[in-house]
Amino acid sequence: MSGGAGRLDGSRWRELFGADSAPGYSRAVQERLARRVAQGGDPHGEATFVSTLIDPPAQVLDAGCGTGRVVIRLAQLGYAVTGVDLEPSMLEMARVAAPELTWHEQDLATLDLGASRFDVVIVAGNVVPVLGAGALGRVVQCLARHLQAGGLLVAGFGLDADHLPPGCPVTPLADYDAACAAANLHLLSRHDTWEGTRSSGDGYAVSVHRVG
Repeated sequence: MSGGAGRLDGSRWRELFGADSAPGYSRAVQERLARRVAQGGDPHGEATFVSTLIDPPAQVLDAGCGTGRVVIRLAQLGYAVTGVDLEPSMLEMARVAAPELTWHEQDLATLDLGASRFDVVIVAGNVVPVLGAGALGRVVQCLARHLQAGGLLVAGFGLDADHLPPGCPVTPLADYDAACAAANLHLLSRHDTWEGTRSSGDGYAVSVHRVG
């Protein structure tokens, strides 16, 4: 999982991972990556997927960056990157791992990075279903406001219990698409995995939406 979630109206993050969220988050990430590699997947699939959409040095925001795994890999590939997350313990780990990169501690539901605009905003690691109740529309609006004209919102998240943290409710794709449409974001493509497999209705979806 890439990171935390907007806490407006309450967040499921600490409820799901415990008060000391960083260790639980790290274990979940390692387990997910191990499963991905065991299935022949790319351990850096999120960053690789972005690289198929736009060339470096495009500006990329990781919304819900957690400990910075995706941000750091994108920086290695030559992208201009920024990470934002609400959980200070995870951001501290990110800053230790890559102090030269830009990290912000903010709630995605009230995100304000000033005049900064990005070519891509990536929302990975089940950030969407972990959002607090009622926060989805506000989060998508905030993310859309931080995109350049023609920019891309890329989100990957689980759609059933097998692809979500224990106890995490499902966010239907129809709800996510409706929130995107309300923010003037239009669906370009949908995939089953970060490796780019075209969607067949399985329990995970990676969606690419474009502004305008």
